Amino acid sequence: MNKVELGADGETQAVTYLKNAGYVIIERNYRFGYGHGKNEIDIICEKGGVVVFVEVKKRLSNSFGTPLEAIDSNKIKSIAKVAEQYLSMRGLLDKCKARFDVIGIQENKLEHIENAF
Repeated sequence: MNKVELGADGETQAVTYLKNAGYVIIERNYRFGYGHGKNEIDIICEKGGVVVFVEVKKRLSNSFGTPLEAIDSNKIKSIAKVAEQYLSMRGLLDKCKARFDVIGIQENKLEHIENAF
């Protein structure tokens, strides 16, 4: 399984998990920007009136760290920038609650961290 397939598989697992937990999926792989400035949020969903931006990381081993360790400050800034744009474009920037969650998957164990950053 290559990196793209691994990521897509992880996102599919995360969507299934989120739906089973009562989340409504709004978008997958939401992109903003162009070229090298293009950024993405893996899953945008909603539960209880809160818009949730979810970053998903799946790893086959700990050779390069755990899935959650892969989310560094640059990734956090990128996600926050895209989330702000998403809310602004929909007129929701100051009108709804939002949070950032992370889902890490390794060895078919899924860990969901709400309000991760």
